This record gives sequence, structure tokens and C-alpha cells, in this order.
Amino acid sequence: MSKKQYNNSFKLKIPALSRNESFARSAVAAFAAQLDPTVEELSDLRSAVSEAVTNCIVHAYPDTVGEIELTARLYDGGIYIKVRDKGCGIEDIKQAMTPLFTTSQYGESAGLGFSVMESFTDRLKVSSSPGRGTTVIMEKKLGKK
Repeated sequence: MSKKQYNNSFKLKIPALSRNESFARSAVAAFAAQLDPTVEELSDLRSAVSEAVTNCIVHAYPDTVGEIELTARLYDGGIYIKVRDKGCGIEDIKQAMTPLFTTSQYGESAGLGFSVMESFTDRLKVSSSPGRGTTVIMEKKLGKK
């Protein structure tokens, strides 16, 4: 993918608490509104961000409350979103991205988070190091074509 010229950005750090998931998705949607997206595009974006943040809350910090770093950048015609944690990391990214696979011991995960992110964005990249955390990068084209 070619280097994009970003024209606006923000960075947000929030505790990995379930009550912050709706705040994160609303913040990204409000920020993306500058590109005049359709209602469907905003809904897709909210869903993808919600899944990424929820993964941090449920999987990255299973026994503690860590920090989630959310970065969003607008470019002409689209948005770049990075959701990063410094939690337990993912041993096998390919396996973790398999639909229905989950590491949750509490029955609160259907194993569809990455599938949802992938279906609602134009690009999804996941990188992780066990014991060091996970970074999810999503891009979506928005607004008038």
C-alpha cells in the first residue's frame, strides 16, 4: 500500500474497561464524520473498532486492567485506525484469526472478533508478541467516492 498523506489524526489512551468500548467506537465514528461517510460506513467502522477494543479488554488483560492506545488518522477518502495493547499477546496469530477460535475461559467470546473486523474494513493487519502485546491496524475507505 502506498504512503498516504494524513490530514488529521488523534491518539487516545483509555483503561481496558468494558465501559470504555462504547466511548472508543463513538470517538472514532465522530472523528470519521469529517469525511462525510454513509450511515452504513459509520456502522461498519463502529463494529470493527468495538471488536478490536473488546479483544483488548477480554483477551489482552484477562486478570488485570491495562491500557489501550487508539490512534486514528484521516486521509483523503479513508481512515486508518490502530488499536494497541501491551497485554499478554497472541501466540499464533493465524490460529487466533480463524473464525470461532477463542482463548476465553469464561464463555464470553464467540471467536468472531477478527472476522468481524476483517468484514467491516478494507484492510486488517494484526501483529503480536507474546508477553508484549498486540497491535491491530484497520483501514477503511469512507465518504463520497
